[in-house]
Amino acid sequence: MDTMRERFASTASRLLDEDPRLAVVLADIGADGFRRAAERHPDRVVNVGIREQLLVGVGGGLALAGLRPVLHTFASFLIERPFEQVKLDFGHQGTGGVLVSAGGSYDWPAGGFTHMAPGDVALLDTLDGWTVHVPGHPDEAEVLLRHACAAGDDRVYVRLSAQGNSRSLPVTGSGFTAVRHGRPGAPVVVAVGPLLDAVLAATSGLDATVLYAATVRPFDGAALRAAAGGTAEAVLVEPYLAGTSTAAASEALADVPHRILGLGTARAELRRYGTTAEHLAAHGLDPRSLRERITAFTGRAG
Repeated sequence: MDTMRERFASTASRLLDEDPRLAVVLADIGADGFRRAAERHPDRVVNVGIREQLLVGVGGGLALAGLRPVLHTFASFLIERPFEQVKLDFGHQGTGGVLVSAGGSYDWPAGGFTHMAPGDVALLDTLDGWTVHVPGHPDEAEVLLRHACAAGDDRVYVRLSAQGNSRSLPVTGSGFTAVRHGRPGAPVVVAVGPLLDAVLAATSGLDATVLYAATVRPFDGAALRAAAGGTAEAVLVEPYLAGTSTAAASEALADVPHRILGLGTARAELRRYGTTAEHLAAHGLDPRSLRERITAFTGRAG
């Protein structure tokens, strides 16, 4: 099976053939995947080199000219390094585009902290009007990318990961999907993107409702509220900074007695390279750790 990044390159290349309004902007990263597309559309596949601020600036300029820009590089270089350009060239200018990242929170541990972006979604939360997709499978990545590219002039962030679930689920570009139902009053666990398999393994045999989120912004407070019922214990399991969505969940449950546990990447930096699996375990996001943390919070052992 191909990876999410490979699916992104093949899908975006086809979309360039289908939609004359689409343009892809790269900063060296991923350029090989668009070599043939660049030959067919040299005016709509732009590689600015290792200049991430320019990457976003060019994308914003293309949007002002009426095109639908798709920007791609590692998350740390797409959101964190050129954040001022994201804020001004898209938000302040009122333009739209599709930002597609790779690398996630720790997909390439050997790259060190410069290539990790656990705070990318939290950072985008400081800006208005961004839709955020976090697919958990290459098939979902393709559907969400197509949805993003066809979304008029909206501002969309698609967070790709080397991690993934064993199978895809139907995704529509909005809302959460219930994949496991507990009894009334059971805790609700929201699994985001590539962490669904780990959450399902961690909650096996537990009385819990599991919601799957491949689109996290806008936050589907209505689905959380419906699953929670009159009182709520909610656990959010996110592949980025722990607690990123707890405020949104708390707002959705504002008039319902509730407790919320936000699980995700810890704030403390891991200064050893290791492997992705070791990073998952160190952040408490492997199935065994998740089960321990969820049962300790809810007081309900399986």
